[in-house]
Amino acid sequence: MIALLVLLSLLFLWTVVSDRMARWSITAPITFAAAGILLSGGEHPVVPLDMDTHTFQRAIELVLAVMLFTDATEAREYARLRGPVGGGRLLGIALPASLVLATLVGALVFPGRSWWLLAVAALVVMPMDLAPVLMILRDERVPLRVRAALNVEGGFNDGLISPLFVFCVANLVSAEGESFGDLLLNALKGAVYAAVVGSVLGFLASQAVRRALESGWAKPTSLRMAALALPFMTYAASVLVGGNGFVAAFVAGLWYATTVSVIGRGSLDLVEDSSHLLALAAWYAFGALVAEAFADGIALQVLVYALLVLSVARFVPVVAALTGSGFTRSERVAIGWLGPRGVTSIVFAVLAYTQLGKDESDFVVNVTAATVLLSVVLHGVTAEPVARWFARHANPEETAPTTPRTGA
Repeated sequence: MIALLVLLSLLFLWTVVSDRMARWSITAPITFAAAGILLSGGEHPVVPLDMDTHTFQRAIELVLAVMLFTDATEAREYARLRGPVGGGRLLGIALPASLVLATLVGALVFPGRSWWLLAVAALVVMPMDLAPVLMILRDERVPLRVRAALNVEGGFNDGLISPLFVFCVANLVSAEGESFGDLLLNALKGAVYAAVVGSVLGFLASQAVRRALESGWAKPTSLRMAALALPFMTYAASVLVGGNGFVAAFVAGLWYATTVSVIGRGSLDLVEDSSHLLALAAWYAFGALVAEAFADGIALQVLVYALLVLSVARFVPVVAALTGSGFTRSERVAIGWLGPRGVTSIVFAVLAYTQLGKDESDFVVNVTAATVLLSVVLHGVTAEPVARWFARHANPEETAPTTPRTGA
């Protein structure tokens, strides 16, 4: 109960000073992570946070499920753009290449580590999350298609990575006697069950909401509760039948996106605010993990790995994938660099912490903590110079206003 009281008190205090803090570039993620380090870190924490319990694991899974649902509803946000925003290339070419490159970088920096563990680490640290530099999506100096490409990638990469993450973790913790084929079959079953549950519930919910609105049974404001209930309901239903709850929530969001375009984006205000709140709780847990991970200092290998995955492992595949797509060289460079890490990596790291053995979980937590912390600093510092550069080379047609995704 004390942890809940502390989090709610911190949230209240943050809301009354948030604008003032923003002027000093102190964001909500930084604030809650710092609070986690100070209050729940160390040998004698003020607010003990037991992350080994089944309840905590379920709670962190629900955070990701709600995030994936809200991300998926962004599917139609950029339909008004005249040309493609590179989403297919970023997700279909650059993302797989980045994961492979990050795994190879891990093998180079950490020789002797299991390939499955290196793959898990890559899957944890590579998904981008725009929350640490959310201001870039509101900055009209940056071309709209650059913001759109980042937004689409940030919205969909975690949904695509989550089943791979579950599969690789399963290979690390598999019981004796389970073959690779058994694990692969289980992963496929989980994904298929999740896709079916997400599609059925997403479709039925979309139809029910539309009918309710058309018949006058409900108003758009009251339907916000329906949008909030849907990701939780989908996650629970999928888990009950042995499916992947993350994938189910993501698929349901894709179906529900068609309804959002009809009844208005305001119908998602409640679920997006809830996602934001849950993400802040994840940042707090991240602070506690950071305090534990770096209690004895940071290894040079970990820092080198973090720098490489933040730069080379993402930058090279993105720039290569977008070559010939209509983006200018400066736009490709900006998209390649602006790939901050945030809540998605934190949630995956916490899940790895709760499921893997101590040595393996410590490894994943260490590289994640270093990567996210460096990302907050490096991407936070460079976002403004990038925007200034585009302002000096502005094309009025490409800097039209856009509506950013909500995030922590």
